[in-house]
Amino acid sequence: MEQVTLHGDGISATIVGQGAELVSLRNAEGLELLWQAGPEWRRHSPVLFPIVGRLKGDQLRHRGQVYPLTQHGFARDKPFAWAETGPRSCTLVLTDDADTRARYPFAFRLAVTYTLERRRLDISFDITNTGDETLPASVGAHPAFNWPLQHGLAKTDYHLTFSADEPAPIRRLKDGLMLAAPQPTPIEDKTLALSERLFDADAVILDRPASASVHYAAAHGPAIEVTWQGFQELGIWSKPGGAPFLCIEPWHGLASPVDFDGEFADKPGVMLIARGEKRVLSYQVKLTST
Repeated sequence: MEQVTLHGDGISATIVGQGAELVSLRNAEGLELLWQAGPEWRRHSPVLFPIVGRLKGDQLRHRGQVYPLTQHGFARDKPFAWAETGPRSCTLVLTDDADTRARYPFAFRLAVTYTLERRRLDISFDITNTGDETLPASVGAHPAFNWPLQHGLAKTDYHLTFSADEPAPIRRLKDGLMLAAPQPTPIEDKTLALSERLFDADAVILDRPASASVHYAAAHGPAIEVTWQGFQELGIWSKPGGAPFLCIEPWHGLASPVDFDGEFADKPGVMLIARGEKRVLSYQVKLTST
């Protein structure tokens, strides 16, 4: 099976087996809200696992050994197995194999479940340690929404509204690695004004967000609310130089700091999952309007 389309009340979603990736999200009027993988960026909503961002030198260090692991990990490029499918829900599963162990020397089971509720898509990540040692891992979502959502509106008509005040500094990247110095937040009164220039220095990263949801909207037209549970960080990204999409990315994990080249298990943001234990993280995409 290559793909499944789920249908709900006022919403439909298409998921493919390659990377367990969401590739379409439409409202009741049939309007496509998800970026359709154009030349500016060839993905829709990749699953980030077992890392978020880059490791220094693209190298994972574990017990004195070095393993090659490139940005955002391998899950987005691996075929998942279909574990369950139904009219409103599906679950896809990835487990370790010889290929993953050559880059990430751990046993794991990653299950990604998509479920439609009324005008809402729920996505959960279940990470199980199936090995004999502690499992260090990160996981992240990377959904790219059309920007603007509605034809005829400008990008600068849109803003993000957070559920709580966000006075803490943000973090930025250089060559994909986390800069040491935080920067003043561009969020004012819970609102982040959106423009292409915001992403000149790559992603806007909240490494300690107070909010658990954010609303993406203009003064009128279709809008999106993203809510998350279990994730610790939030990335907001569009391609520097301009592209017609906006990514709202709940993460548990971060790119390596520019000066970090230690053991992977000691890297900031990594989950440590005990033998036989499971960690569940989830987020929701609710279709609204203004």
